[in-house]
Amino acid sequence: MLTSTLRTLATAALLAGTALTATAQDYTLRATANSNENDEDYDGLVVFKNFVESASNGAIEVEIFMGTQLCSNGAECLQGVADGSIDIYVSTSGGASGIFPYVQVLDLPYLMSDDRIAEAVLSGDFTREMRAMALEDSGDTIRLMTIGNTGGWRNFANTKRRVAEPADMEGLKIRTVVADLPQELVKALGASPTPIPWPELFTSFQTGVVEGSKNGITDIMGMKFPDAGLQYVTLDGHAYMGALWWMSNESFLGMPEDMRRVVVDGFYALQQATFASPKRKSIAAYEEFVEGGGDLYVPTPDQKAAFKEAAAPVYNWFKANVTRGEDIFNALNSAVSEAEAEIGAARDADLN
Repeated sequence: MLTSTLRTLATAALLAGTALTATAQDYTLRATANSNENDEDYDGLVVFKNFVESASNGAIEVEIFMGTQLCSNGAECLQGVADGSIDIYVSTSGGASGIFPYVQVLDLPYLMSDDRIAEAVLSGDFTREMRAMALEDSGDTIRLMTIGNTGGWRNFANTKRRVAEPADMEGLKIRTVVADLPQELVKALGASPTPIPWPELFTSFQTGVVEGSKNGITDIMGMKFPDAGLQYVTLDGHAYMGALWWMSNESFLGMPEDMRRVVVDGFYALQQATFASPKRKSIAAYEEFVEGGGDLYVPTPDQKAAFKEAAAPVYNWFKANVTRGEDIFNALNSAVSEAEAEIGAARDADLN
C-alpha cells in the first residue's frame, strides 16, 4: 500500500515537474523593423515586448532588432518571415506591395477622413479580410497580425506656394517613390511625379530637382526639410500611414492557444501604442515648423472634397491594375461606411 502510494506520488511529482517545465518553456520571437528607436514602430515593439513577456509569465521572450540587422528591405524581410528566420516584421504598404500588391489600398487618397475612422476600420474585419488574402497568397506562411500607424497622415508639402485646392498643384514637381499608385495620384492632381530616393531628397529640394513631397510632419521635421526650402504644408490628409505587422504563421500556430491569445492581445496593445504615438510627436513637429516660418494650411471641407474628386481616377486605376484590387477596395469602402455610420451616431449622441 505504501509502495503504491509512493509510486503514485512520484508519478504525480514527475507530471507536475513536466507541466512546470512546459509552462516555463521559452518561445523566443525575433522582431524587426527597418527603422530606428525614434520611430513609432519601436514604440509599438516596446509595448508589445513588455505586454507579452509579462502576460506570459516569461514563457515568451521578444528580441527586438532595429534597422537592418536581420534584413534590409520589405521583400527580404518578408521572405524571412515566410521561412521562419524572422518571427515578426513591420512594413509600410509600399514595402509589402511587391508580394501583396493589394495592400496599397491603404495609400488610396481621401478614403478615410480622420483618425477615429481609420482606427475603427483597421481594428475590425477589414484587417481580418486582408489577413486571409495574405495567408492564401503566401501559402499560409505570412500572417498579418494587425495594422497600426507609422507617422500620422501623408500631406502635401512644397517649396513654392500654399496649396489650398487641386489647381494649386498644377506643374509642381512632387517627389514620389518608384511605384505606380503615388505617381498616378500626383498626375491626377495636375502635378509632375518625380521619383527620388529618400536619402537624396534634401539636396533635391535645394537644387529644385523636386519642389514638393507627400510626407508626414514628423518625417519632414526629422529630415530638416524646411532648411532645404520646404516651407508650405497643406493638411489634406490624403493617406493614413499604415504600418502592417506581419508574423510567421508557423511561429504563431506553433504556440499553444493560451500563448497565441497573449500574442494577439500584445498586438492589440502595440496597435493602440502606434495609434497614439504620432499624435503626440506631431504636436511638437507642427509647432517647430510654424515657429521656423512655415506656412501650415488646413483645407476647408469644400476644398477637401475638391481634392477627393480630382483624385477619383486613381480609384479606377487601382481596381483595374492591381491584383485583387477591386476586392480589397470594396472591402475598405464597406468598412469605412460602417465606421462612419457608427461613429457619426456616437458623435450625435455625445452632442445631446
